[in-house]
Amino acid sequence: MRKLAILLLTLCIIALTRANDSVYFGSGNQLVPLNENDIAITREVLTIDLTDDGRTRVDVLYELWNRGPEKTVLMGFEADAPSENGDAIAPDGKHPYIHNFHVTLNNKTLAFRTAVVKPDILQIGLQKIKNIKDIMASPDWENFGSAFVNHKADSVIEVACAYYFSAHFRQGKNVVHHTYCYDASFGMGTCFSVPYKLTPATRWANRKIDDFVLRIRTPRTAKHFCILGDSTFSKAPFRVTEGMGKTRHVKYDEASATEVTLRNGTLEWHCANFCPRGELNLRSADILMNWEHENPWLFYDRGKNLIYSIGAVYPITDDKRLLRNLPYAHRGYVFRDKELDAYFRSLWWYMPDSTWRASARDFTPWEKDAIGK
Repeated sequence: MRKLAILLLTLCIIALTRANDSVYFGSGNQLVPLNENDIAITREVLTIDLTDDGRTRVDVLYELWNRGPEKTVLMGFEADAPSENGDAIAPDGKHPYIHNFHVTLNNKTLAFRTAVVKPDILQIGLQKIKNIKDIMASPDWENFGSAFVNHKADSVIEVACAYYFSAHFRQGKNVVHHTYCYDASFGMGTCFSVPYKLTPATRWANRKIDDFVLRIRTPRTAKHFCILGDSTFSKAPFRVTEGMGKTRHVKYDEASATEVTLRNGTLEWHCANFCPRGELNLRSADILMNWEHENPWLFYDRGKNLIYSIGAVYPITDDKRLLRNLPYAHRGYVFRDKELDAYFRSLWWYMPDSTWRASARDFTPWEKDAIGK
């Protein structure tokens, strides 16, 4: 019983650290070898698209160098099980919130399989839970999302989803291109949360990425977010390479972070000999701004019809004049009205664009409703 109590306590701690009253759908992850010492990552370009439809799109291009003879490697992508949303993983291991998984090796599409596995296939290899259907159907087992608990038998089985495939590497250079999308998590005071695991890259032969490029894009939208864990990205600055955007260093929940406002643009981080010691964690800037200020307009997102302020959620109805003009300000409209102009220029995320002409063509449904009030 003592062992079970400790395991249950651990599960509770894991759930709490994901956020109070939050919904965790999943996170991005590196493609990793299950057992590999000859193939090194010479270059990786990781592109993450933030959208207004609640999904995060991931595109990863790997250049790898096989310094040994040609070989076939079992590769895998591990996805944490969702939590706090009531949905369980499928018995076949397909993650309910990962979509359009696709991978190619040297321009040839690879077939993949899915399975429910014990977590951390990096450490233990691909260990399928073969009796998962019986466990899920048994009244003795209770599903906690990331684990099944049998109170009678004092046992816990932690679970994850694995997408795995065989990849035949020729000698020398090989190119793996990997794409998928997953639903962004959210919580009380957080419009979106996008975690992505970087440290699995250290499992390859060179234990680092010789040339790493991170690109965060906001195609056809604008996003205001924070990149947590400045120490992971301390070797180089973030740069806006396309569109409009700016960055600054801030404190986020007592830790250092990079705050970003980006419109129709690309934020890039480039580093040689990158050996990640931490993970990438993107979060909307609403908690950050509204813990420090009482002004709800200090954060705004096109994809949500709610503003988060001081830990409480409420519809945007406080100032109808500001409400009607928020969608325009978010697109860079330059206001002729002096009061509106002064007000929006006081907001850090506002980036005036004299070339943008007022148009509601790309307004989200709730924005169209807001400007009609």
